[in-house]
Amino acid sequence: MVQEAKIPCRLEDGTIVQAQAPVIVSASRSTDIPAFYADWFFDRLRAGYSLWKNPFNGKSLYVSYKNTRFIVFWSKNPRPLLGHLNELKDRGIGCYIQFSLNDYVAEGYEPNVPSVEARLNTFSQLVDKLGRGGVIWRNDPLLLTQETGVDELLRKTERLGDALKGLTEKLVFSYADITRAVSANLKRANIAWREWSESDMLSYAKALARMNEKWGYELATCAEEIELTPFGIQHNHCIDEKLIIRRGFKDAKLMQHLGVTISSDANSMVPMPRPSGALDLGGGKYAVGMQNMKDQGQRKRCGCIKSKDIGEYSTCRHFCVYCYANGTHNSVLNNWAAHRLTRNEASITGHISMPKAQSA
Repeated sequence: MVQEAKIPCRLEDGTIVQAQAPVIVSASRSTDIPAFYADWFFDRLRAGYSLWKNPFNGKSLYVSYKNTRFIVFWSKNPRPLLGHLNELKDRGIGCYIQFSLNDYVAEGYEPNVPSVEARLNTFSQLVDKLGRGGVIWRNDPLLLTQETGVDELLRKTERLGDALKGLTEKLVFSYADITRAVSANLKRANIAWREWSESDMLSYAKALARMNEKWGYELATCAEEIELTPFGIQHNHCIDEKLIIRRGFKDAKLMQHLGVTISSDANSMVPMPRPSGALDLGGGKYAVGMQNMKDQGQRKRCGCIKSKDIGEYSTCRHFCVYCYANGTHNSVLNNWAAHRLTRNEASITGHISMPKAQSA
């Protein structure tokens, strides 16, 4: 596996800095880059780097895209990506999209997302571009309130599941975690939320598994502690090495990074048993040698492999009431205003200062 050491990166003003050079990029758990910053991101991809601020210690660092071979996008409205996907293909960069598609229209929990019909249309168009495995349906977070209980959430899930049948291979869901930040946002929105009990979780999972008999989705939870495998529900890998291999196995550099060897038994006169753990790729090809690349910076039950997230908190204008990544409403608006004024800057908000680097 190739180690992601920092490399020299030439900035647009000619300055040389040291930058992280991830092979796999996450765009992003921290904000909706496809919905609001797609043009900025592809401008930065062409420039070869961007600037990122650590939300926990406030430190900033440069991220070089010189070695980037794969991008996982996260979005509630990835429609702006439609005009950019051909560029990724031309650059030899693979991708898939985690598409969070909920129906909270009546409740108003997601005030700035398009209509359900518009998002379903976007989902279909993205599948036309990327194939079924390229767009994953996320029905999350599942928020329990005094008005919206388990049965209503199941009814919403079923309507969406019926509409998406044949368009995706996987359904990922999560029960809303009411952290301090989420609680503050819910209180500001006057939402009377309630915690998920284990009984609630099991009831939802059992009913979902029954529904899935007509859909045939792969069911998985995102970073949930509860064990739901008796219902055929696995723990998800959102940055998923197997899916990345399936979609990018022709990319030798990407496979080298993952420590994977691609083999074939298609032309073998005498079929030989495949090695234990081999990942079938179709057409007689299979992958072996997958390593444990778990991202230790994520939650305990998170199955994601290591990637570099390039988003910034308090920059998403969906203003979902359950958001963990936004601070106050004004902080988001201020950051958006800064982005609009300095959209060609290396960072999303355009107002991150860095010490002057030494030229090489």
